[in-house]
Amino acid sequence: MFGTVVIATDGSESAGRAVRMALDLADRFDAAAHALYVVDAGDLRASPEAVRADFEDALEAAGGEALSVVEREADEAAGNEVVTALREGDPATEIIAYAREVDADVVATGTRGRHGDHAFLLGSVAEAVVRQCPVPVLTVRQLGADERETDTTRF
Repeated sequence: MFGTVVIATDGSESAGRAVRMALDLADRFDAAAHALYVVDAGDLRASPEAVRADFEDALEAAGGEALSVVEREADEAAGNEVVTALREGDPATEIIAYAREVDADVVATGTRGRHGDHAFLLGSVAEAVVRQCPVPVLTVRQLGADERETDTTRF
Protein backbone atom coordinates (compact mmCIF):
# COMPACT_ATOMS: atom_id res chain seq x y z
CA MET A 1 0.00 0.00 0.00
CA PHE A 2 2.80 2.42 0.90
CA GLY A 3 6.10 2.15 -0.93
CA THR A 4 7.52 5.61 -0.19
CA VAL A 5 6.88 7.78 2.86
CA VAL A 6 8.01 11.41 2.92
CA ILE A 7 8.56 12.82 6.39
CA ALA A 8 8.45 16.62 6.49
CA THR A 9 10.29 17.89 9.54
CA ASP A 10 11.22 21.25 10.97
CA GLY A 11 12.72 19.88 14.16
CA SER A 12 9.75 20.92 16.31
CA GLU A 13 8.07 18.79 18.96
CA SER A 14 5.02 18.35 16.73
CA ALA A 15 7.22 17.16 13.89
CA GLY A 16 9.02 14.78 16.24
CA ARG A 17 5.85 12.84 16.93
CA ALA A 18 5.05 12.81 13.20
CA VAL A 19 8.55 11.44 12.54
CA ARG A 20 7.98 8.53 14.92
CA MET A 21 4.55 7.76 13.42
CA ALA A 22 5.86 7.97 9.85
CA LEU A 23 8.82 5.71 10.61
CA ASP A 24 6.45 3.20 12.15
CA LEU A 25 4.29 3.36 9.03
CA ALA A 26 7.32 2.89 6.77
CA ASP A 27 8.47 -0.05 8.87
CA ARG A 28 5.07 -1.76 8.81
CA PHE A 29 4.84 -1.51 5.02
CA ASP A 30 8.56 -2.03 4.37
CA ALA A 31 8.49 1.35 2.63
CA ALA A 32 11.34 3.69 1.73
CA ALA A 33 11.52 6.61 4.14
CA HIS A 34 12.54 10.09 2.98
CA ALA A 35 13.05 12.94 5.46
CA LEU A 36 12.84 16.50 4.19
CA TYR A 37 13.71 19.80 5.84
CA VAL A 38 12.96 23.06 4.03
CA VAL A 39 14.78 26.29 4.83
CA ASP A 40 12.03 28.90 4.53
CA ALA A 41 13.13 31.39 1.86
CA GLY A 42 10.56 33.85 3.22
CA ASP A 43 12.35 33.90 6.57
CA LEU A 44 15.61 34.58 4.77
CA ARG A 45 14.16 37.41 2.68
CA ALA A 46 12.68 38.99 5.81
CA SER A 47 16.02 39.01 7.62
CA PRO A 48 18.32 42.02 7.55
CA GLU A 49 20.75 41.77 4.66
CA ALA A 50 23.74 42.29 6.94
CA VAL A 51 23.04 39.01 8.78
CA ARG A 52 21.30 37.04 6.02
CA ALA A 53 24.25 34.75 5.22
CA ASP A 54 24.78 33.89 8.89
CA PHE A 55 21.04 33.35 9.34
CA GLU A 56 20.96 31.03 6.33
CA ASP A 57 23.88 29.05 7.73
CA ALA A 58 22.07 28.77 11.07
CA LEU A 59 18.86 27.58 9.40
CA GLU A 60 20.77 25.02 7.34
CA ALA A 61 22.52 23.79 10.49
CA ALA A 62 19.14 23.48 12.23
CA GLY A 63 17.89 21.55 9.22
CA GLY A 64 20.87 19.23 9.32
CA GLU A 65 20.23 18.56 13.00
CA ALA A 66 16.52 17.91 12.40
CA LEU A 67 17.40 15.42 9.67
CA SER A 68 19.99 13.76 11.94
CA VAL A 69 17.27 13.30 14.55
CA VAL A 70 15.14 11.48 11.97
CA GLU A 71 18.09 9.26 11.05
CA ARG A 72 18.72 8.42 14.73
CA GLU A 73 15.03 7.70 15.32
CA ALA A 74 14.97 5.39 12.29
CA ASP A 75 18.09 3.57 13.44
CA GLU A 76 16.74 3.12 16.96
CA ALA A 77 13.24 2.11 15.85
CA ALA A 78 13.98 -0.61 13.34
CA GLY A 79 17.40 -0.03 11.90
CA ASN A 80 15.86 1.43 8.75
CA GLU A 81 17.75 3.77 6.49
CA VAL A 82 16.34 7.17 5.67
CA VAL A 83 17.09 9.26 2.62
CA THR A 84 17.50 12.88 3.72
CA ALA A 85 17.12 16.10 1.77
CA LEU A 86 17.50 19.75 2.65
CA ARG A 87 15.82 22.27 0.35
CA GLU A 88 15.31 26.02 0.32
CA GLY A 89 12.08 27.73 -0.73
CA ASP A 90 8.46 27.92 0.31
CA PRO A 91 8.05 24.95 2.70
CA ALA A 92 4.67 23.72 1.42
CA THR A 93 5.70 24.08 -2.23
CA GLU A 94 8.98 22.24 -1.65
CA ILE A 95 7.33 19.42 0.33
CA ILE A 96 4.82 18.87 -2.46
CA ALA A 97 7.51 19.05 -5.17
CA TYR A 98 9.69 16.56 -3.28
CA ALA A 99 6.74 14.18 -2.83
CA ARG A 100 6.23 14.27 -6.59
CA GLU A 101 9.95 13.78 -7.32
CA VAL A 102 10.23 10.63 -5.22
CA ASP A 103 6.77 9.35 -6.22
CA ALA A 104 5.63 9.35 -2.60
CA ASP A 105 2.60 7.39 -1.49
CA VAL A 106 2.08 9.49 1.64
CA VAL A 107 3.52 12.63 3.27
CA ALA A 108 3.69 12.85 7.06
CA THR A 109 3.88 16.16 8.91
CA GLY A 110 3.18 17.64 12.31
CA THR A 111 0.19 19.89 12.66
CA ARG A 112 2.11 22.78 14.20
CA GLY A 113 5.69 23.62 13.50
CA ARG A 114 8.35 25.84 14.90
CA HIS A 115 6.16 28.93 14.61
CA GLY A 116 3.95 27.57 17.39
CA ASP A 117 0.28 27.76 18.21
CA HIS A 118 -0.72 30.61 15.89
CA ALA A 119 -3.27 28.48 14.04
CA PHE A 120 -6.32 26.93 15.65
CA LEU A 121 -6.22 23.55 13.90
CA LEU A 122 -3.31 23.26 11.49
CA GLY A 123 -0.19 25.27 10.97
CA SER A 124 -0.05 27.17 7.71
CA VAL A 125 2.46 24.80 6.11
CA ALA A 126 0.55 21.67 7.13
CA GLU A 127 -2.70 23.19 5.90
CA ALA A 128 -1.21 24.11 2.52
CA VAL A 129 0.26 20.63 2.10
CA VAL A 130 -3.06 18.99 2.99
CA ARG A 131 -4.94 21.18 0.52
CA GLN A 132 -2.50 20.94 -2.40
CA CYS A 133 -0.58 17.66 -2.17
CA PRO A 134 -1.53 15.07 -4.80
CA VAL A 135 -0.97 12.17 -2.35
CA PRO A 136 -2.48 11.48 1.08
CA VAL A 137 -1.10 13.52 3.95
CA LEU A 138 -0.81 12.13 7.46
CA THR A 139 -1.02 14.99 9.93
CA VAL A 140 0.08 14.16 13.46
CA ARG A 141 -1.00 16.49 16.20
CA GLN A 142 1.16 17.51 19.12
CA LEU A 143 -0.03 15.98 22.37
CA GLY A 144 -0.93 17.91 25.49
CA ALA A 145 1.15 17.37 28.61
CA ASP A 146 -1.44 15.02 30.11
CA GLU A 147 -1.48 12.87 26.95
CA ARG A 148 2.29 12.48 26.60
CA GLU A 149 2.59 10.00 29.47
CA THR A 150 0.52 7.36 27.69
CA ASP A 151 1.61 8.05 24.09
CA THR A 152 3.26 5.09 22.37
CA THR A 153 3.29 6.75 18.88
CA ARG A 154 2.56 3.40 17.28
CA PHE A 155 -0.57 2.49 15.35
